Amino acid sequence: MNDPEGNSCSSHIGLIAGGGQFPLLFTRKAHEHGYQVIGAGFRSETDPQLAELTHRFEWLYLGQLSKLIRYFKSHGVTRALLMGSISKANIFKDIRPDFKALAFIAKTAGTHDDNILSSFADFLEKQGITLVPSTFLLPELISPKGCWTKRKPDRAEKKDIQQGWKLAKALGCLDIGQCLVISNGTVLAVEAIDGTDATIERGGRLSRGNGATVVKLSKPHQDLRFDLPASGSTTIETMHRSGVNMLVLEAEKSISFDREKMIALANKYNICITAVTEDEIHE
Repeated sequence: MNDPEGNSCSSHIGLIAGGGQFPLLFTRKAHEHGYQVIGAGFRSETDPQLAELTHRFEWLYLGQLSKLIRYFKSHGVTRALLMGSISKANIFKDIRPDFKALAFIAKTAGTHDDNILSSFADFLEKQGITLVPSTFLLPELISPKGCWTKRKPDRAEKKDIQQGWKLAKALGCLDIGQCLVISNGTVLAVEAIDGTDATIERGGRLSRGNGATVVKLSKPHQDLRFDLPASGSTTIETMHRSGVNMLVLEAEKSISFDREKMIALANKYNICITAVTEDEIHE
């Protein structure tokens, strides 16, 4: 059996699944490619439907590393993916770390998301399990460069793109969040533990119907195997309800679900969606 790049691979692949539609999309595509998905999900996060779609499935609590490793090894998993959302609020109220997890935490320098995820990938590698990019079967989800909508950015919005990009990257360096809302050079909201939709809503309230721009980017030096910034049709619906009228994504370093529906809704609501590269910002 070969993967999409023509490399020989096992028919088993592990899936560590958070919430949202990403794990469901992956599992369906994996079936098309002949994979047997050995899934593991978290009781407070993962869609129960995933248990019905996977070849094998195990429910875990956050922090049950020993159980995860034993489960994967018992099914011959040597490659796995990490995808889906984990609510930071749930991390504080629904975590049950076992001895292996506590030892991992003690050895991990810092508590930033990127550092923890990269350290987790290294930890799995030492256990004989390699984490592969979450998009390796779904390259069509990667956001393509360009303006996707009928409406294009106006002059003021182009300035907000430039300013918002620099500020969002600075926030990413501090591991605060992946997006912000900006209007006429003023930052209205910054993503924190409450997530993207809540950030959009806060920014929309402060814009008072005068329009605003959401800038959602990857963090500098982000490991592109996991935790890519994601958007979808629900993002556009939230923007419309909040009076926010432009979405800026990072081309080739973000993912967009149901893109056709996103574009149709954006055109209906006169919202602009544009995906930009770092090189364009610095031109």
